Amino acid sequence: MALELGRAKFETELQVRPDDIDMNQHVHASRYFDYVLAARYEQMARCYKMSMEEFIKAGLGWFTRTSHLEYKRPLRLGEHFIVRTWIEEMFKDGVRVKFEILKKQTGKLCCDGYCDYTMVNLQTGRAEVIPDRIRDKYAL
Repeated sequence: MALELGRAKFETELQVRPDDIDMNQHVHASRYFDYVLAARYEQMARCYKMSMEEFIKAGLGWFTRTSHLEYKRPLRLGEHFIVRTWIEEMFKDGVRVKFEILKKQTGKLCCDGYCDYTMVNLQTGRAEVIPDRIRDKYAL
């Protein structure tokens, strides 16, 4: 059974770098997932008060199970953008993180989607039930 959340949304501002650009002179498709991961890494410490390093010290990690992204409009070199993320659902051993990437200057949506992450034991590589102390931090 999933616990539906989606109340607290967090934002991280980033900028398109030269190595993000493809031969069509806009951000390469693969970079959008990099942006979401960079934002989540920063937001874990700032917003949820539990950094990725703390997960690792506890012998836990997050593996990506599913990723879905729908493109709306391109980002180009030098543009500033906002990555907005939130936990939509929490499962016994994972979370669904929804995201939007918006152009900072116009607020227009560049893409949106979701990622399903599974909590794993770093020793065994197997899925693990999310501990209550972590569940409480993520249930914003």
